[in-house]
Amino acid sequence: MSLAGLVTRLRARELSPREAVETYLARIEAKRDLNAYITVRAEEALAEADRALDGPLYGAPIAVKDVIDIAGTPMTAASAILRDHVASRDAEVVARLRRAGAVMLGTLNLHEFAYGALTTSPHFGPARNPWSPEHVCGGSSGGSGSAAAADLAAGTLGTDTGGSIRLPACFCGVTGLRPTTGLVPNGGLFPVASTFDTIGPIAHSAEDCALLLDAIAGTQTDVSGGIDGLRLGVVEWLFDRADPDVAAASAAAIAELTRLGAQVERAEVPLLEEAGTIQQLVMLPEATSVHLPWLRARLGDYGADVRARLLAGLFLPATAYASGLRLRERYRAGLGPLVERYDLLVAPAMPVVAPRLGDDTATVRGQTLPYRLSLIPFNSPWSLAGLPAASVPCGFVDGLPTGLALVGRPHEEATVLRAGHAYQQATDWHERRPA
Repeated sequence: MSLAGLVTRLRARELSPREAVETYLARIEAKRDLNAYITVRAEEALAEADRALDGPLYGAPIAVKDVIDIAGTPMTAASAILRDHVASRDAEVVARLRRAGAVMLGTLNLHEFAYGALTTSPHFGPARNPWSPEHVCGGSSGGSGSAAAADLAAGTLGTDTGGSIRLPACFCGVTGLRPTTGLVPNGGLFPVASTFDTIGPIAHSAEDCALLLDAIAGTQTDVSGGIDGLRLGVVEWLFDRADPDVAAASAAAIAELTRLGAQVERAEVPLLEEAGTIQQLVMLPEATSVHLPWLRARLGDYGADVRARLLAGLFLPATAYASGLRLRERYRAGLGPLVERYDLLVAPAMPVVAPRLGDDTATVRGQTLPYRLSLIPFNSPWSLAGLPAASVPCGFVDGLPTGLALVGRPHEEATVLRAGHAYQQATDWHERRPA
């Protein structure tokens, strides 16, 4: 059931919050093989359900990525270093969810320290894709995507530094929104890189994401009204770098948006190819600075891939970071005219569907690349500019979900979600569930 549908039933008293929590706890137990959760707050959630506030999310069981503090609950970041850490207070987004009436089900699996694209922590094991457990669910918010797709929570929160909401949303066939950087408060979030870190929703639909966004950001998002006359800029450079079948699914989604009244033009994004490198110049040193004390004392406790990225940030010169900040402003300035011209930029959310667990490369149009590098051009351009960006389910390739990216102007999440909602009113990709 969608979050919107569940809240309607709860508010109509057709279902009690306790009954809703019991249903999700039973599903979590039945789907333990997906390894979507790190901590399940069974007793706590049942107690919270009995005293849930009568707000817009009254009684809805929600789970959050395990880098977001829930008071009295372990916050491990899927790491050995924080395995025994217990949060002393709620993150600001959790406090806001509670005030909206939500019940906190638990914390969700992720790539160690939210610093990777797979969600295959060597310390807590991989989260698995509900559509095919032998495939990854993406990262770093992989548990959030897996739990949303498998109905192990009514809605989830993830974090997005360089694509970590949109990637698992795309791979798991659900809707994920990276809000405008700074819109949602990060208090109580374990950071990756403060310049880019953003908390956002992952759920079945754009309507569900709007409900969660309003709770954590204090916005009032109206997804109704249609998209007649909406101006879409198609980023063909990304279509040319996606698997042909993935690109075809996104092209069909754009054709549907056109049928619904949107106007489509070809859009060329300046410095698009360089955006990933620019973001890495800023992100790598910022991430490493968070971990300096542990790198000195507990280097061997990191997983190999995360350790390598943190050490790379250690050895970048200070001039690289300064250049990254300068080039980021140049990139954002160059994007300005496009943001003015188009209501949304559209492209495939990812170049490929979810790879198998253990695969570390992706082959796209005959070229084999490291898996993570193949994703960067599809994620970093929008993170670097701090723009709101969503992944919306738009089809299947080889039995696995794929998604369409919708990228909006700063603080125009409503336009992004309105377009996603209009598309989802006309299609059923977001309603399909894994067996």
